[in-house]
Amino acid sequence: MKKFILIILALTILSFAPQKEDAFDTGEYFKFRIHYGIVNAGYATLEVKDATINNKKVFHSVGKGFTTGMSKFFFKVEDLYESYFDKETGKPYRYVRKIDEGGYTKNQEGFFNQNENRVLVKDYKRKSEKTILVSEEVQDIVSAFYFLRNHPNIDKLKSGEAITIDMFFDEEITKFKLKFVGRQDITTKFGTVSTMVFKPLVQTGRVFKEKESLTLWITDDVNKVPIRIKADLAVGSLKADLDEYKGLKSPLKVKK
Repeated sequence: MKKFILIILALTILSFAPQKEDAFDTGEYFKFRIHYGIVNAGYATLEVKDATINNKKVFHSVGKGFTTGMSKFFFKVEDLYESYFDKETGKPYRYVRKIDEGGYTKNQEGFFNQNENRVLVKDYKRKSEKTILVSEEVQDIVSAFYFLRNHPNIDKLKSGEAITIDMFFDEEITKFKLKFVGRQDITTKFGTVSTMVFKPLVQTGRVFKEKESLTLWITDDVNKVPIRIKADLAVGSLKADLDEYKGLKSPLKVKK
C-alpha cells in the first residue's frame, strides 16, 4: 500500500491521444478510489491549473494522494506531486515532490534548464542541491502523463508492441517501457467503456511480483483517460478506479 500513490502517477503517463490539439485543458480533474484487497485504502487526484513561469503562461498539474478511514490509522499517506510544463511543447520547467508515507518523507523541487539539458534538484529535507544532466526529451513523472496524451502513435500500436520514454525520477533518468495488450470493454460506475489495455514493465522485487504485475485500462477515445489500474504486489493486490471527473475537453464515450 505504501506505493499506491506512486503507482497511480506512474501509470497515468500511459494515457495519450492521437490528435494535434491538446487532449486536455485547464480545469480537467480526476479522482481515483483506491482499494487494497477489499479495503478502501484512499484516494488520488490529478488537476490541471494555469500558472506563470518567467512571464510565460504554463500548465500546472497537481497530484495528491492520501489514505482514508482505518487505513489512515494503520498507514498514513499524504503525497503531493506537482509539475509545471510548457503549453506548446509539453516540456517540464519545474516539479515538486513532497511525500509522507508511513513516516518515510521526501521534500524536493526540480528546476529544468531545457537549453542545457540539466535539472537542478533541491532537497529541502537534506538541505542540499545538485545539478543532473538529462536527455533532451525528458519528462518528469507528472508532465509525462499530459505530454503523452497528445502522442500521435499510440493508436497505431499492435498487440505485443511496446513504447519507451525517458522519465526523470529519484534523481535519475528511467527508461519507462510499456506493452500494448489489446482492447476491452469494461464496466465502470459511468457505464460500459471501451478501453485500451497496457502492461507497463516494472522492476520485480520488494513491491511487485513480476515485471508485468501492473495492468492499465485507458479510455479508447480522444481523452485517453486512465479509468482502471490493477497491481499484483509482493504482498496483496491493489485496484484503482476512476471515481469522479470533470473538465474533460471532449465528452467521455460511454456505451448504453
